[in-house]
Amino acid sequence: GFSMSIYDVTSRSIYLRWPKISGASSYRVTATAVDTAGHSLLAHFSDVTFKGTLTSLIPNTLYAIQAEAIDKNGIILAETQIMQSTAPDIPVIDQAYSKLSNSITVEWRAVPGATSYLLTAQDGDSFIETVVTNSPGTVTGLKPATLYRITIRSINSGGKSQPSPFRKAKTVLAAPVLSVSSPSCDSIAVRWKAVYMAAGFSVSLMRSDGLGRMLKENTTNTSLIFTNLDPGTLYTIKAYAWNINGIPGDDFTYNQRTSPNAPADVQVAFNSGALRAIVSWMPTEGALTYSVTASSGLLKLKCNTSSASCVVPSLRCGSEYYVSVTAYNDAGSSKPTDAVSLKTIPCAPVNISIEEDEPGHLLVSWSSVNFGYYYVVFVKSDDGLEVHCNTSHTQCHFQSDCGFTYFISVFAYNKAGQSPLGDVFNYTTAPCCPSDLRAVVVSSDTVQVTWAPVRGVDMYQTRAVDWSGVALCNGTATACTLSALQCNTQYNVTVYSFSEARGSNTSCASKYVATAPCSPEIKNISKEALSVVSVHWQSNNEEATYIVTARGEAGLWHCRSSGNSCTLINLPCGSAFSVSAIARSPAGQSLPSHSVPLETAPCCPNDLIVTQVTQSVTNISWSVGMGAQTYVTTLESPKGQAKCHTLQNYCLLGCITCSTNYTVSLKAISETGLTSSCTYRGYSSSACCPSGVKLYRLGNNGIRVYWRASEETRDYHTDLHGSKGNFTCTPSSGLSHCDIMEIPCGDVYTVVVSPVTDKGPKLTFCPKKIYS
Repeated sequence: GFSMSIYDVTSRSIYLRWPKISGASSYRVTATAVDTAGHSLLAHFSDVTFKGTLTSLIPNTLYAIQAEAIDKNGIILAETQIMQSTAPDIPVIDQAYSKLSNSITVEWRAVPGATSYLLTAQDGDSFIETVVTNSPGTVTGLKPATLYRITIRSINSGGKSQPSPFRKAKTVLAAPVLSVSSPSCDSIAVRWKAVYMAAGFSVSLMRSDGLGRMLKENTTNTSLIFTNLDPGTLYTIKAYAWNINGIPGDDFTYNQRTSPNAPADVQVAFNSGALRAIVSWMPTEGALTYSVTASSGLLKLKCNTSSASCVVPSLRCGSEYYVSVTAYNDAGSSKPTDAVSLKTIPCAPVNISIEEDEPGHLLVSWSSVNFGYYYVVFVKSDDGLEVHCNTSHTQCHFQSDCGFTYFISVFAYNKAGQSPLGDVFNYTTAPCCPSDLRAVVVSSDTVQVTWAPVRGVDMYQTRAVDWSGVALCNGTATACTLSALQCNTQYNVTVYSFSEARGSNTSCASKYVATAPCSPEIKNISKEALSVVSVHWQSNNEEATYIVTARGEAGLWHCRSSGNSCTLINLPCGSAFSVSAIARSPAGQSLPSHSVPLETAPCCPNDLIVTQVTQSVTNISWSVGMGAQTYVTTLESPKGQAKCHTLQNYCLLGCITCSTNYTVSLKAISETGLTSSCTYRGYSSSACCPSGVKLYRLGNNGIRVYWRASEETRDYHTDLHGSKGNFTCTPSSGLSHCDIMEIPCGDVYTVVVSPVTDKGPKLTFCPKKIYS
């Protein structure tokens, strides 16, 4: 279909376009004001024209616009209608001026129907547009000190008016861009670059808190310094440039604080234990932070803080530091305060040497250290006792005891305090010499040496020296046994003490000790008598007394002599002994000699009993003889001899003659063959029994006994034994018969005739006769 569009509108014109209509030879456009009676506009356009402009319209007026396509016969082929308002009337600029270097402000009278305005600033071929709602309006984004052509167009919903007649206006100078610093605590330096078209500059300064007066300077230079300001104070600086006509340009405002003043009343407290310094000061106006610098030669230590004190750690001993404090804020730093000297504690002394210049005296020396005014040496022994020495020199003397370990530390001092603990040295003195030395001779070749324990000893060495060599004994005990020594020899005995730390104490006193005599050697034992023995030995000791001992079950027997023999007496019979000898001198006693066996002859029996068993047999019994193994018993008379050799302690001897006096002897013989001859009192055999005994009956109750006497002077005794009684008859001397009467009959009797003895029991071994 046929349509029409608007492509531009001004205050008095509307610009139209339409499409080509086939068959149309012309187009007719009619614009009728809607709200204004009688105002209409007609315009014709050829068939080759597809757009047109309606002019001479009333500004800010709504029009009904009708377009008709007409053929060559005047017939309307198509038609269309739209509503369109014209733009407001053209504004008139009252004035245009610049207050800022990047903008121009325009003032005009309001145009009826305008809802906004389009401001245009043109500089040659470039222009900048800004839409505003009312007067005044400002065009921004302009170049400083530049002449612009300013126009304005009013705008409503219909479009924009034509540009107003232009006005020329020039932007003011740009503001100088300030570079501000505070070179000192009482000054501010202001610098800027040259401003285009500027003839001069105006710079003002005032405390930001409003106190005090404002300072203002005009200059054609590009720098300025304000002095005599308050330290650490915030100031507001404003600057602008003016042109040749004195018109000021933009101003530039900058807040700048003066750098702080140096802190006052700097105090330095030194902590000697931690090797650090606590620095404090009075806060200064406007300071945000503080920096403490401790300088010692090329070494600088710093500490930063926002408070009024700071700890500087890791100081070195034996150094002098110069401590200063600098205050900082955003403007810069103050001058450092006058340096405060800080001398730290001295370092621990080095090159410490310990010498025992003589026993009992220690010399401790060391190298001097920086800032060491005096020194204290502490010496602590391992028993807990501590002594010290104060000196301004580099050595100290101490008393020392043997066998102690001393722990030695050296400190240096000054006003700052004590040096740190350095190396702790230990020094062990030589061990003490053993005391209460005692030597006991254990044997001829052994000496036991004892002593009281002493301090500081790891080992003892005992040395026994004689003309032939040295005997050694090493150990940790307080006793030592020296063996394999020479007997009967004098030794020089010394006990030395050793320690791993200090070695040997060679100043220990010695003691002379003589070993016991050498053991004698028994050469011979000879029997001098029955209970007497002489012992001979080889003498090889000086000033020795020899003691010989015979030891047996019977006991001990001794003899002594300073020569080479002695005699043992009263030795018991029948005993076995072990004979040994020792030598004894003031040095001690030798070991016993080798034992030599000794046996005494057996003892004679104490008791010997001779009993006649029969007419011709005698029983001899005796008590045991000590040491005897066999016995030989002998009965001897002029008529003959009877002998018996037996292991027992009795013996039957036959072939004994009755009525004979015998000599009784006995030999006791030991196991080894030693013999003791023992003699006892004589023995008389019993009287001889009568022979030829005959019995004769004397009546019914009597009997006569006849015999033949063995000796003419012997009296006899007759005994008659029966179950019904015993009867006895003793005839008169010289008779050889005897009558026994009133014997009960009917019995069997035993008749024995035996000689009558002077004493002792009747003989029972004479022959018996049976009578019935």
